[in-house]
Amino acid sequence: MANKKEAFLCISAMLRSREPKLLSREKAERMLDAASFEDAAKLLSDSGYEDMSQMSAKEIEESLAKHRSAIYEELGRFCPDGRLVDIFKLRYDYHNAKVILKAEAMGQDLKRLLSDSGRIPGEKLLEIYNEDKPVLLPEALAAAMDEAKGVLARTGNPQAADFVLDKAYFAELQSLAEAVESPFIQGYARLLIDSSNLRSLVRTLRMGKNQDFLAEVLVPGGNIGVERLTAAGDKDSLAALYAHSVLEKAGALGAECMTGGSMTAFELACDNAVNTYLRGAKLISYGAEPVLAYMAAVEGEITAIRMILTGRLAGIAPQVIRERLRDMYA
Repeated sequence: MANKKEAFLCISAMLRSREPKLLSREKAERMLDAASFEDAAKLLSDSGYEDMSQMSAKEIEESLAKHRSAIYEELGRFCPDGRLVDIFKLRYDYHNAKVILKAEAMGQDLKRLLSDSGRIPGEKLLEIYNEDKPVLLPEALAAAMDEAKGVLARTGNPQAADFVLDKAYFAELQSLAEAVESPFIQGYARLLIDSSNLRSLVRTLRMGKNQDFLAEVLVPGGNIGVERLTAAGDKDSLAALYAHSVLEKAGALGAECMTGGSMTAFELACDNAVNTYLRGAKLISYGAEPVLAYMAAVEGEITAIRMILTGRLAGIAPQVIRERLRDMYA
């Protein structure tokens, strides 16, 4: 195991040297306080982003997507274990699968919604699907798309197909995390499942859906079992499930949503809990953990930049944007 960690010495040092350039809360505040959208965009000049000061919202989205894909491509070349990068690429594969199946069911062209940040570029995945060549896809993804397509054909319900793909995504995520053989990364995968299940539980209870519906949306594999989640029928039992965990605040806010609490504050707390966990990687000098944390930080940075720039461009008050910003890794 020691030798395996030592294989990450170079890439850990490289990414540690880049961490100071990540978007910090201080820089985000400067972007929010800038006199104009153009001034806010120019503050990113030393963070590796192209000049977005003259871009439209669509162009900003395209630029950020290109930036993400370039980072994943670079890390894929240098990382001793490519499965680490796949942990983050997975979500875009399954996003693309949802887009492709919905487009087919609706008879619409939704290519604009496809992402190139997955293991397979969006339009390549569409081409493989249209040519009915699932053997060219990762086995789990191909099986999930086939199952989701069948569910959609039988039920006509895109949400039910999404549930199939979501469960497949988290199952593959957990499999990759276990293969990397890092307790920290395995804990990260379980926390993502816990966060997703908490969101699903809150939304289900708010909508007054029954336990059969809840069983469809919950994902196995988290720190809190599906059986315990299914039994949480009120705000007190919901909050108790997450007490003394990193999701404690999110659980309490989720419980308050049962009686009119803020969903925005709840969603924010879910994301911040994951960021709190990831900061634990700062205590690990080298290994797979700093690589995972850096990629998660880039994802969070891109989300924040998109929120700030498109918000400023649309004339949204800085204070409104500020209230929706997640905690930063840097």
